[in-house]
Amino acid sequence: MNYQETISYLYQRLPAFHRVGASAMKSGLHNITVLCEALGNPHEKFKSMHVAGTNGKGSTSHMLSAVLQSAGYKVGLHTSPHLKSFTERFKINGIPCSEQTIVDFVAKHQALIEEVQPSFFEISVALCFDYFACEKVDIGIIEVGLGGRLDSTNIITPILSVITNISFDHTDLLGDTLGKISAEKAGIIKPNVPVVISETQPETKEVFKRKALETQSPLYFADQSFEILESKLVGRFREVSYKTSTTNIRTLKLDLLGKYQAKNVLGVVKAIEVLNQLGWEVSDEEVHNGLKNTIPLSQLQGRWQVLQEQPMVVADVAHNYGGLEETLTQINQYSYSSLRFVLGFVKDKDVKGVLELFPKEAIYYFCAAELPRSLPAEDLRILANGLGLQGKSYVSVREALQTAKDEALHSDFIYVGGSTFVVSEI
Repeated sequence: MNYQETISYLYQRLPAFHRVGASAMKSGLHNITVLCEALGNPHEKFKSMHVAGTNGKGSTSHMLSAVLQSAGYKVGLHTSPHLKSFTERFKINGIPCSEQTIVDFVAKHQALIEEVQPSFFEISVALCFDYFACEKVDIGIIEVGLGGRLDSTNIITPILSVITNISFDHTDLLGDTLGKISAEKAGIIKPNVPVVISETQPETKEVFKRKALETQSPLYFADQSFEILESKLVGRFREVSYKTSTTNIRTLKLDLLGKYQAKNVLGVVKAIEVLNQLGWEVSDEEVHNGLKNTIPLSQLQGRWQVLQEQPMVVADVAHNYGGLEETLTQINQYSYSSLRFVLGFVKDKDVKGVLELFPKEAIYYFCAAELPRSLPAEDLRILANGLGLQGKSYVSVREALQTAKDEALHSDFIYVGGSTFVVSEI
């Protein structure tokens, strides 16, 4: 099989959550354990960091990768879902694996795949571990797929765990309160392995403290070690000034422009501080360089990504209540004549609850990504119209965006999002 045939085989043979939703879930760690044992337990052959959370785990993982790359380490980075190519899920120093790597892995282990019948994500994780072990990375940064406790990535014993923001997402699978959701995320905390919590939240703080006490894991709340003094856009960077526990004031420049990155970066800085305590060597200069160059070093896309400026067109993968609430706050910091939204969602989200965040005075272009899981554009339009959001539905993401651009003045603001998969199509 060539690459396209291999990907088609995986999609047809294995249920993929990003395509069909919860029906693709295979609960527990049995399959990934069997797969990894057959592969010689590759996840035990390299050091790793584990990153969980509702919002911010992807950005945090990429920032950590960029900083460690700046320090001269060979860094593996596993994230999901991908935006354009499956190979994006497996990067070493920002470079996706080759298509041939995918082809060779599936060809070599096709009998194993047929026997175990894993999910698409389970085989992705196994492939990742095998690739990083073969390439002898210094460290693999492993982003949790969904939840934590029962996520396939949770077979690893990392040297450090990081948990970012907790918000409502996948409540049918993870629980309907922040406490229940955080308990699932806390499942990545391993005995005696330090854990950094990026953001202290009243509903989740005690959950993490109890779990860390139970596992005797050193626990750090980043925003209790550092206090944000200012976060603002300056040219092509977001400048974040913060105060340390010794009252020193430091300023970081991030090439990730989202307002929410100020919270994420505190977790990154604390994680690097803990790594240095564990014997790694990352200087302040390397931290600064990595954060200023996260996009070119890690090849991150879709996080408050400015596609053009007249009119301003921004794409962002925020897709749940907490993420979109932050995003809309940032939009309000801009001046514009008219505000236009190109929106699409997957149908297993609380779409009505999210839509209630959006301003009624904006103009809407409703669309659906080419994915079985997508909410049909016309269904979205009807739901949104019932909430006072006026607009039309379009047959594709590209048509919706092109229409918005054709109708916009140079002084307008166009936002594209609602779903990772909408962003991936542009």
